[in-house]
Amino acid sequence: MRVILDTNVLLGALISSHGSPNAIYRAWREARFDLVTSTVQIDELRRASRYPKLKAILPAHRVGTMINNIQRAIVLNTLPSLAEGIEAADPNDAFLLAMALASDADYLVTGNRRAGLLQRGSIGRAHIVIPATFCA
Repeated sequence: MRVILDTNVLLGALISSHGSPNAIYRAWREARFDLVTSTVQIDELRRASRYPKLKAILPAHRVGTMINNIQRAIVLNTLPSLAEGIEAADPNDAFLLAMALASDADYLVTGNRRAGLLQRGSIGRAHIVIPATFCA
């Protein structure tokens, strides 16, 4: 099973050792599914972890460890453009949709209820779900 974790899920796993995001991250580390990421997402994770409110609560070594770990996942170095008619409600999420299509992912897990990904429901064969639903 191929799974994409939105950057907010990865950050959630770093913020708290309790809850669905951390359980999902641990499940991947236990090889219970294949994680799909991209150089675009790794860059976003680095950038987002430096935001003042996150930098204050996330030790740099924990972020670095996660980045090193996810570089062992399926890393897409280039992403195709989205086909005509496929748009992300939030343009910053377009890369997640491209990742799902390019990797033939089964799930895209996001914690962002307002960006429009969940309302889409699916992209290609990937079901778009919140962390709690994925864990269930």
